[in-house]
Amino acid sequence: MVFDRGLVAMRRARALPGLGDHDFLQTHVAEELSDRLMAVQRDFKLAAEIGARAGAFAKTEAARGIDRLFGFDLVAPLSKTNHAGFVVADEERLPLTEGALDLVVAPLALHVVNDLPGVLTQIRRALKPDGLFMGTLFGGETLTELRQALMEAEVETTGGASPRVAPVVDIRDGGHLLQRAGFALPVADADVLTIRYDSALHLMADLAGMGETNVLADRHRRFMKRSTITRAIQIYQDRFADADGRVRASFEVLYLSGWAPHESQQQPLRPGSAKARLADALGTKEMPAGETPTGKNPKTQ
Repeated sequence: MVFDRGLVAMRRARALPGLGDHDFLQTHVAEELSDRLMAVQRDFKLAAEIGARAGAFAKTEAARGIDRLFGFDLVAPLSKTNHAGFVVADEERLPLTEGALDLVVAPLALHVVNDLPGVLTQIRRALKPDGLFMGTLFGGETLTELRQALMEAEVETTGGASPRVAPVVDIRDGGHLLQRAGFALPVADADVLTIRYDSALHLMADLAGMGETNVLADRHRRFMKRSTITRAIQIYQDRFADADGRVRASFEVLYLSGWAPHESQQQPLRPGSAKARLADALGTKEMPAGETPTGKNPKTQ
């Protein structure tokens, strides 16, 4: 149990009233997913937005082309969304009927679930054959500056470091996670956004406004010491400030997509079944094994 799911719900509920002032990442990711979805030449009749929050994806252009889009989140929104319906549900135990959906999107919702392969498997089972999943989560470079500053400040002021920033998925693991969950044609790519703030304190306030503060199950229950916070802000300013005094914060967004398997999808060729040689395609001469273009065995040179 890496994450305290009850605390995740509490933090999201606390952030909802002012979320509109801090949801720029959610909006950016939702619009990027919308652009990618519009490039897919398919009609999606029934879809779900997992981790919908205030419905950022439901407001996009691609969402308007979906017949029925339902929202799922730990916390109900404060006002009506553009969804056909909204379901309060834990992303770790999704109440989805097997083989019912044409599309599932999950914008910045899956980085705080305890069993990511299990959640992806639930999503894949909920899709119809040849149904599409598109999701995003924070990648390994996210808040690297803040992690460094907090760790060094805590070591200096308390003599040790406690878990403050959640572990994240590396892009190299993205495709493996999709394959493990049973998706076909998995794709994983990443985009690093650099956001500038007046200070590290403004960054921390933004994270609280997003509902993205510490939800680790083994976090220290006591508040961080004032001296630690002050020192972390100073370290952050010294190391990551630009010439104008503003500081940088990195957010790596990992984009995942995959299809529920179907017989109509492209299949990899069997080994040895190729009908053309690579040497012919490249217009080069194929060399016998063990020889170089000089004709000499490299082991004897």
